[in-house]
Amino acid sequence: MARLKGGKRRTPSSRAWLERQISDPYVARARREGYRSRAAYKVAEIDDRFHLLKPGARVVDLGAAPGGWSEVAAKRVGTGGRVIALDILDLKPIAGVDFIKLDFLEASAPERLKSMLGGKADVVLSDMAANTTGHRQTDHLRIIALAEAAAYFAREVLAPGGSFLCKVLQGGTEAVLLAELKRDFSAVKHIKPPASRADSAELYLLARGFRGGSLDAR
Repeated sequence: MARLKGGKRRTPSSRAWLERQISDPYVARARREGYRSRAAYKVAEIDDRFHLLKPGARVVDLGAAPGGWSEVAAKRVGTGGRVIALDILDLKPIAGVDFIKLDFLEASAPERLKSMLGGKADVVLSDMAANTTGHRQTDHLRIIALAEAAAYFAREVLAPGGSFLCKVLQGGTEAVLLAELKRDFSAVKHIKPPASRADSAELYLLARGFRGGSLDAR
């Protein structure tokens, strides 16, 4: 593993993270290929397998900053598609991506998004993660709550047949989320792409074949 100069001034956890970043082939590849983050390869690998980002598709990227997932989506849907990135943080412009600085939890967010798209989305992506506390169970509950909120948003804006992809953490408390997604989508599964570090608890939850319908009517 690569070592850092001046590492004595850093905390052990900070030093370990930086050393891992320097040694990570996906980090080096992202720099070489011009992506904003190594996370770009996670969605690329998932899409290589499941073909979510089809040419002409309309895609929503929740919590998009710094923009790696939106970059991949824009390249894959092409000029005939549409990618809208949402975040409460600023996002540097990305070719082929429309950015809106907006909290997706706002009540007006689904309608604003559909107005921008000119209809409903084909794919909703979420690589969001809640701020960590260092307490595994608390962090798991936080990210599942965020995933549940993203799933609710997705069901509000997806067209029938659409797909939803979001980050979760390994653990046993997402049963409610899984049950809801299995009710509303024809296929639901967990995925760990190769770009997701082996020592990380992160997984991705993919739901395909949205059955449509109003949530208020259920």
